[in-house]
Amino acid sequence: MNLPAMIKEIGRGAKGARSLTAEDAEVLFGAVLDGAVPDLELGAIVIALRVKSESLDELIGFKRAMDTRCAQVAVPDGPRCVVLPTYNGARRQANLMPLLAQLIAREGVPVLIQGRHDFDSRTSPFALLAALGVTPAASIQEATGQLVTSRIACLQLETLLPGLAQLLSLRLRFGVRGSGHTMAKLLDPCRGHSVRVVAVTHPEYLERMHDFLVADGGVAMLLRGTEGEAFANPRRRPRMEVFVNGTASEAWPAEEGGAPPLAGLPDAPGVEDNAALIRDMLEGRVAIPQPVLDQARTLVELARA
Repeated sequence: MNLPAMIKEIGRGAKGARSLTAEDAEVLFGAVLDGAVPDLELGAIVIALRVKSESLDELIGFKRAMDTRCAQVAVPDGPRCVVLPTYNGARRQANLMPLLAQLIAREGVPVLIQGRHDFDSRTSPFALLAALGVTPAASIQEATGQLVTSRIACLQLETLLPGLAQLLSLRLRFGVRGSGHTMAKLLDPCRGHSVRVVAVTHPEYLERMHDFLVADGGVAMLLRGTEGEAFANPRRRPRMEVFVNGTASEAWPAEEGGAPPLAGLPDAPGVEDNAALIRDMLEGRVAIPQPVLDQARTLVELARA
């Protein structure tokens, strides 16, 4: 692996940079995940990709590197497992990702929540999950057992792919996110038995992720997330696109208009208020927003198909 040559290709700026081949991208990202890239070169790679942005070939190569290193969770016989990434947490609105997970699990479909949290300015999704009785499994085997007994399991990224968790931790040193954050949401801990939910924050990533999910295959849903989390905005349904073995189709069109606050749905980003709101929805005291119901129904159908 010739690191200076690779950095030269990707590090020429937004207009002059060239993309790596899928093969070179796999080798490079594999070395990053293995901790085999020195700090100076690693910093150059992270910032160069941040400026250039990842090409489709690079995303494919990075994903191949993750696939050979990511721990795999056994899925019980039956429907596919819905994989929900959580890397942001609540900022202003309530985080309804745990509600989505519970709605899916109620239908007998297993759900695996995977992620990491290091935002001081946001409420930790893991603290919210713990308030609802869902705590990260200590091992892959424990998560497998949880899928059997309760249909919901949670794993920290450090347990699934430690090298990627280490890469994400560099955000605190660099001050910006890098390619690792994009790839973390594409992680597949149940290859061949999953329905990945891919939630992007910035609209320009929708087209890029569309092309990747067509090329990557498998079963997935793509949408613009709510404050970065993988649930449909309760104030205005986003466009939801589904992918089955390389074929894309629209499951739900985007609702038109703005996204004003909803009557009866308070902004509750704090752990206790957020958890109480989700319990009220699950027990019928507060109406569940239709966009979240639409998303849950579609994911259940994908898992059972």
